[in-house]
Amino acid sequence: MTKYARTSTVLAAVVLLAGATCFAQGPGEATYKAKCQNCHGAAGLAETGMAKALKVKPVTDPAVSKMTLAEMIEATKNGVGKMPAFKASLSEAEIKGSAEVFHSFIK
Repeated sequence: MTKYARTSTVLAAVVLLAGATCFAQGPGEATYKAKCQNCHGAAGLAETGMAKALKVKPVTDPAVSKMTLAEMIEATKNGVGKMPAFKASLSEAEIKGSAEVFHSFIK
C-alpha cells in the first residue's frame, strides 16, 4: 500500500506541475494582456469594442504585418496615431516583451 500511495502522490504532483506550466506566462505576455489586449485583442485581430471604436488595425493588415519587431518596439515606446506612448509607464523589457508577443501573431 505504501508503494501505491507514493506512486499516486508523485503522479498527482507531476499532473499539477504540468498544469501550472501550461498556464504560466512570460513577462511579455502578462504586459500584453494588461496593457495591449484591450485594443489589439487576444490574437492581435483588433476584434474588441475598443479596437473598433478607435479603428485599430489588426495584425493581418498589410501595413502592420510588414512592420519589423524594432518598428513595433518604437511604436510602443513613442505611440502611433491614437495609441499612446508607453515609454514613461513601461520598462524597456516590458515594451520589448509585449512587442514580441504582438509580433508573434504575424503569420
